[in-house]
Amino acid sequence: MAKENFTAVTEFILLGLTDHPDLKIILFVLFLVIYAITLLGNLGMIFIIQITPKLHTPMYFFLSCLSFVDACYSSVIAPKMLISFLVVKETISFSACIVQHLFFGVFITTEGFLLSVMAYDRYVAIVNPLLYSVAMSKRTCVGLVIGSFIGGMINSLTHTVSLGRLSFCGSNVVSHFFCDVPPLLKLSCSDTTMNELLLLTFSGVIAMATFLIVIISYVFIAVAILRIRSAAGRQKAFSTCASHLTAVTIFYGTLSFSYIQPSSQYSVEQEKVVSVFYTLVIPMLNPLIYSLRNKEVKDAVKRAIEMTYFPC
Repeated sequence: MAKENFTAVTEFILLGLTDHPDLKIILFVLFLVIYAITLLGNLGMIFIIQITPKLHTPMYFFLSCLSFVDACYSSVIAPKMLISFLVVKETISFSACIVQHLFFGVFITTEGFLLSVMAYDRYVAIVNPLLYSVAMSKRTCVGLVIGSFIGGMINSLTHTVSLGRLSFCGSNVVSHFFCDVPPLLKLSCSDTTMNELLLLTFSGVIAMATFLIVIISYVFIAVAILRIRSAAGRQKAFSTCASHLTAVTIFYGTLSFSYIQPSSQYSVEQEKVVSVFYTLVIPMLNPLIYSLRNKEVKDAVKRAIEMTYFPC
C-alpha cells in the first residue's frame, strides 16, 4: 500500500563538496586551476611525444595513451563539478547520471589496465632487452591498448547496466559531486546485494589482477637491476621505472581505499576526499610525475620550447 506514495526519480541533486558560498568560490578557483593544469599537462604530453621522434617507442606510446585517458576521465567529472560551485542546487538527470558513470568507469578501469601494461613493458625492456623490439612490436602495443579499453568497457557496462535496473523512488539527493556507485546504491529502493557483489567482485578482481602484474613485473625488474654490476647502469635502469612506480602507488592506493571495502564501512565525507584525489588530482599529477622524473621528456620539452620561442 505504501507503493502508491512512491514517485520514480527522474533526476538527482548533487550535494557537491560544500554548501558554504565563500568556500564554493575558493574551491571553484582551485579546481579550475587543477583542471586547466590537467588538460594542459596531459594534452601537452601527447603533443611532445608526437613531435619528438626519439620518444616514438612503446613506453612513450603507452604514456601518451595514459595521458589521453587521464584527460578524458577528468573531463567526465570536472565540468559538472565546477558548475556545482556556481549554482544553488546542482541537478543531473537520471540518464545523464548513467552516462557519466559509464564513461567514468570505462576510463578509470582502462587506466588500471594501462598501468599494468606499462609495468610489463618495463619488465621486457629491462629483463629481456634483446627481445624487446620483437616482444613489444607496434601490433602488440596497439593490441594491448585496445584490450585495455575493451576491459574498461566490459567492466563499466556491467556496473552501469545493473545500476540502470535499480528503482529509485525515495530521496534523490546524492551526497557526492558525481554519479558514483556507492552513494547511488544508498538511495535505491531495490535490493542492491547483487550490485554490491558485482562491484566488489569485478573491481576487486581487476584491481588485484592488474596490481599483481605490476608487482610480479617489478620483482623481476628488481632482480635484473641488482644483477647489473655498474652503479650507473643500475641508476639508469631504475630511473626508467621510478615515474611509473610512483604513479602506480598513488593510483592503486587511492582506489583500494575507496572501492574495495564493504558498504557498511562507507563514509560519505571520506569518499568525497578520496574521490577528489583520484578524479582530479591524479590526472594532474601523472604528467608532472612523468615529466619531472624523466630526462628524455624534460629534454623534449626544452627542445619544443626552444623551437617555439627561439627558432633561430
